[in-house]
Amino acid sequence: MTARAPSLTEALAVQLLRPVDTAARQRAAALVADWLGCALGALRSPLAGQLTALVATLPGGEATALGAGRRDPASALLINAALGNVLEMDDVHRGAILHAGPVVIPVALAAAESADATPQQFLDAVVRGYEATIRIGRALGRGHYRYWHPTSTAGAFGATTAASSILGLDANALADALGTAGSRTGGLWQMRHEPVPTKSIHNAEAARSGLLAAQLAAAGLRGPRRILEGEQGLFAATAPDAQPEMVLADAPDWLIHTTSLKPWPACRHAHPAIDAMRDALRQAGGLPVEAFVSIHVSTYAEALRFCDRPEPTTELEAKFSLQHAVAAIACLGRPELAHYLSATIQDPAVRAMRERVTVSEDEAASARFPDHYGATVTVALADGRRLHASRVDAWGDPECPMPEAAIASKALALAEWGGVSKPVATRLFDAVRELPTALSLQPLQAALAGLDA
Repeated sequence: MTARAPSLTEALAVQLLRPVDTAARQRAAALVADWLGCALGALRSPLAGQLTALVATLPGGEATALGAGRRDPASALLINAALGNVLEMDDVHRGAILHAGPVVIPVALAAAESADATPQQFLDAVVRGYEATIRIGRALGRGHYRYWHPTSTAGAFGATTAASSILGLDANALADALGTAGSRTGGLWQMRHEPVPTKSIHNAEAARSGLLAAQLAAAGLRGPRRILEGEQGLFAATAPDAQPEMVLADAPDWLIHTTSLKPWPACRHAHPAIDAMRDALRQAGGLPVEAFVSIHVSTYAEALRFCDRPEPTTELEAKFSLQHAVAAIACLGRPELAHYLSATIQDPAVRAMRERVTVSEDEAASARFPDHYGATVTVALADGRRLHASRVDAWGDPECPMPEAAIASKALALAEWGGVSKPVATRLFDAVRELPTALSLQPLQAALAGLDA
């Protein structure tokens, strides 16, 4: 009798449980700091207040809920996994077109705290969670991205991988967990067209369902093994141009190293235009607002689909507006979080500058997407000069990495933006930096407790 070939999730589970090396743990620690900065920066958001009020009515527990003390893991994830993307500065993987960190890291942290895991086990869980998220995200294809939120879809697989790693599940049980997590996943992009925070709730639900799937597998519950490639599986249902071979494709290293970081407080699709705009303006030095006649942005089609928004009226809309991104730079210089708040959105000079911005598709950039996010900016000046700059990749991509000092500076600035004092934030990020060699999670937990002091 011929043996049944392993399913995609069965083969993936074996890959995911290989040993994690020191370099991958160090990268994971850097991404933990980045996620933590993004989440803490969101503590001043209305969503944080709403979720904290809800969680305050629920039982306490062993997991840290940012700004809400110690809670049970599911309650902690409702806050921690929702806040990481609120500021639109969370990490991104270009090929998978998703953000692994906001889903994977909170699950790894909650599971690690609950199981009294070591710092190295925590970081290994992060690395493995990113791996599962990215591999399945890449395989979903652009057809899935047209209507579905890949961070939520693929993030559930990453979340259950991270939790399974902490729980010490073997490959057989991990395959069950992946099947269960994949059975109830996804999230529709309709929320992008309405002024709602549902995108963040997608992340929280992916994290919570992933943790539950791992717990169920640990209790012995089976999960569908062909949840990806089966006749009524995820690819058949939601991914018309799925690339199943990408789930197990060879890679020289852990895919966490291929993740990009976001230095600017806007949708990643706007970042190439932001960088190109800054490059163009460096050619002329400081320019007064009246020097600008027109600004043209040429970029890939998906950036236009998400960020062609000439008249934003809210903070969220501004972060998804190419026109606002480059107009704010022309008027105010280096992008800052405050440039996306209502006062700047409604500023007469910025509004007038947005009217001078036009956008179009660059077919060459579209052909390179999603492996590269590119843009070209052309600025026409009143004195007749034309400034021109192009980007194939954005700052923070593996080809243009942010140095460690820049990552640390971003995290600290975001934490302070969220209302965390500099001494408390510094202690917290010092504890994160020491995770690869730390003997216990206690210093990190003590620093997290300082958020509630």
